[in-house]
Amino acid sequence: MPAITLRYYAAARAAANGLDEEVIETESPAAALRVSARRHGEPMRRVQVVCSYLQDGRALRPESAAAPVAGPVTIDVLPPFAGG
Repeated sequence: MPAITLRYYAAARAAANGLDEEVIETESPAAALRVSARRHGEPMRRVQVVCSYLQDGRALRPESAAAPVAGPVTIDVLPPFAGG
């Protein structure tokens, strides 16, 4: 299984009990996010529905999140930020 690193920012970090990142071995970004939601419970589920995601620095669209990845990838979990 590929290693998928989830990097948490702002409210996502808080929902992950202060973790900056965690590595999940699974087949797709969508599967990694499901594991994260199970591990961290309702706070993470609430945050995930409003987040934007980057896969290796590029926008991750919902329709491509379920696609299997061939090797290690990094997913940035980006909740809405205030200000500009």
